[in-house]
Amino acid sequence: MSSATAGPSKVAAASGAVLLTLASGQFLMTLDSSVMNVSIAQVAADIGTTITGVQTAITLYTLVMATMMITGGKIGTMIGHRRAFALGCVIYGAGSLTTALSPNLTVLILGWSVLEGLGAALIMPAIVALVAANFAAAERPRAYGLVASAGAIAVAAGPLIGGAVTTYWTWRLVFAGEVVVVIGILAMTRRIQDAAPGARARIDLVGVVLSALGLGLAVYGVLRSGEWGWVTAKPGAPELLGISATVWLVVAGLIVLRVFVWWELRMAERGREPLIDLAMLRNARLVGGLTMFFFQFLLQAGLFFTIPLFLSVALGLSALDTGIRLLPLSVTLLIAAIGIPRLWPDISPRKVVTWGLAALLGGIVALIGALEAGAGPEIVTLPLLLAGLGVGALSSQLGAVTVSAVPDERSGEVGGLQNTATNLGASLGTALAGSVLIGALSASFFVGVQGNDDIPDSVVDQAEVELASGIPFVSDPDLEAALADTDLSPEAQQAVVDENADARLVGLRTALTVLAVIAAIAIFLTRLLPTKPVGSEPEAASAVRP
Repeated sequence: MSSATAGPSKVAAASGAVLLTLASGQFLMTLDSSVMNVSIAQVAADIGTTITGVQTAITLYTLVMATMMITGGKIGTMIGHRRAFALGCVIYGAGSLTTALSPNLTVLILGWSVLEGLGAALIMPAIVALVAANFAAAERPRAYGLVASAGAIAVAAGPLIGGAVTTYWTWRLVFAGEVVVVIGILAMTRRIQDAAPGARARIDLVGVVLSALGLGLAVYGVLRSGEWGWVTAKPGAPELLGISATVWLVVAGLIVLRVFVWWELRMAERGREPLIDLAMLRNARLVGGLTMFFFQFLLQAGLFFTIPLFLSVALGLSALDTGIRLLPLSVTLLIAAIGIPRLWPDISPRKVVTWGLAALLGGIVALIGALEAGAGPEIVTLPLLLAGLGVGALSSQLGAVTVSAVPDERSGEVGGLQNTATNLGASLGTALAGSVLIGALSASFFVGVQGNDDIPDSVVDQAEVELASGIPFVSDPDLEAALADTDLSPEAQQAVVDENADARLVGLRTALTVLAVIAAIAIFLTRLLPTKPVGSEPEAASAVRP
């Protein structure tokens, strides 16, 4: 039985500590990648590897999480979600300690990519289930909103924390600090109530392998799309029959996932315990919530890819200043996540998510309009305030929508599906924004240099050959330093720098335009969400369709 029925006074007394514990876990799970993105160069130099090596570790961390979320949710259902949460914290803490002490890339990958990834795959589905076990249905929108906000704030605060620690101390302190936080979280877990674990059935190992392999192939293909190309392979990238390996990996992943579906149905028909009950996916409310989670994290990841690039590369801000400029999003995100459930507890989830996506779309459009040559960092403030309102509005509803769609004992499996959807969305958002940005930048730069009389034809021809796979997103100082070693005249060098600066803004605008179109599509799909507030029995009943 859920502890939500154990008495309101007990729940009220524990709610603050429970929320702090679960939100801290969510913050920690999301912090790593955003922190490390601004520390890549120092990490590479410190452990004697290349920037590509550290980026590989980041990719593998995402990959391990994405492939094991469904399995992590099922393990929590079997052994108890509080136990899974605590076990995940121990594994994650061991990974953080290993990472902090890592002397080389191999140990870094073991600690960060493998151990922390496995720990996160146990922790994140458990968080979803433990909110359901500790809060009544009417209180869940606020609770899920705060927990989800902690993750979104970690994305925004990551560059600030990483920039400060890297600049003044060492990146290793970030992971050492995570160990301390994990110990504090473990000390608080005794306050968390949990439903009794399910029957101890044997875990579906074939399903584990098939789901991990299918998701791993698809996600890895998406993550490599910027380097390999989406359809046509870039020069030197792997390909088959002239088509990029990205397509083949994604297709192979989808085929394996189809086999996974067949296997799970076969398990259910034989009366054995499947890794995931696919009958849940006939639930319209659950599918609608998962769809919106996918779009939220796709848009969120795309924004957090493009805006820091504009601030740090186009405008030359330090990692610390970039983090400070991202803070307005955290403010409005918290206001929306806390305020909407408190002020309008009976409001329609569909309406809140629609207006949230509209605010997110407004923020993206405002940023597109503000991106002008010579514009300063202050132009991102209003768009970030709007985007924060949008993300906060979505965070206040979607967790409660998905969990309320099924009985509480299924909340761990829902957590696995939910975090799989968010990982897929985040991976695709970053890859899509990056590839569109580089493609538009390259096209604009080539057109610019071809039409610029100050740039010799020989330079144009050489650029077309050497940069055919895409122009890197580089700052003016870095480009000026590279051009200083050539025999180009000062006028030609300046012309190349000017064309690159213009092309950078074209690339950013194009990537943001694609995100705006996706946000508009997501608004159209909000019809999948319920119109009545969470806890409405008639709505919940009508959400299940044969």
